[in-house]
Amino acid sequence: MARTELRFAGFGGQGILLAGYIVGKAASIYDKKHATFTQSYGPESRGGACAAGVVVSETPVHYPHPVKPAVLVVMSQEACVKFEPGMPDNGVMLIDEDLVTPQRMNKTVKVYAIHSTRMAEELGRKIVANIVMLGFFAGVTKIVSHDSMKTAILEAVPAATKDLNENAFEQGYEYGLKAQPLP
Repeated sequence: MARTELRFAGFGGQGILLAGYIVGKAASIYDKKHATFTQSYGPESRGGACAAGVVVSETPVHYPHPVKPAVLVVMSQEACVKFEPGMPDNGVMLIDEDLVTPQRMNKTVKVYAIHSTRMAEELGRKIVANIVMLGFFAGVTKIVSHDSMKTAILEAVPAATKDLNENAFEQGYEYGLKAQPLP
C-alpha cells in the first residue's frame, strides 16, 4: 500500500473527529503502519462543519494532510457538497444514506451507502452512528483490520459504553462486508 488519503466529514456532534482519530490509531499502533491525523472545524461546537484527514502508509508520511483523498466518508449533505467534487477517479465514497445524497459528478467514484444514524438509533443511542460508520468503513475498504479498529474503538470510548460501541462497530462491519457500490 502506498500513501492512502482519507477524509471523514460531517458536522460537529457526529463524532467525525473521533472517527478520524480512531482510524489513525488503529492503523499506526495496531496495524503497525504509518499514519497521520489532522482536523478542521468551524467555531461552532455542535452543528458546524468539521472534517478529519487521515493519511495511512507503509512508509513514513512526509506530508500529513490529505491532498486528494481516495476515500471520503460523509455524514452530512454539506460535507458531500464540499468534498465530493475533489474526489479522484476510482475513489471510494461512504455515505450515511439517510443524511446524504451524492451528486455523482465523477462516475468512476464508487459510492457505498449505509443507514448508520438509523442503525445507531435502533441500538438505542444515535451518538454511536460514527462507530457504525467506522465498522462500515473497515468492512468496505480493508484499510485497517477488523481487530485493530475494534481495539482502537474500545480504547477511545467510555467504559460504560463499550458493549454498545462494540455492537455498533460489528453491525457496521458486517454490513460493509456485504455492501455493493450504488449503481
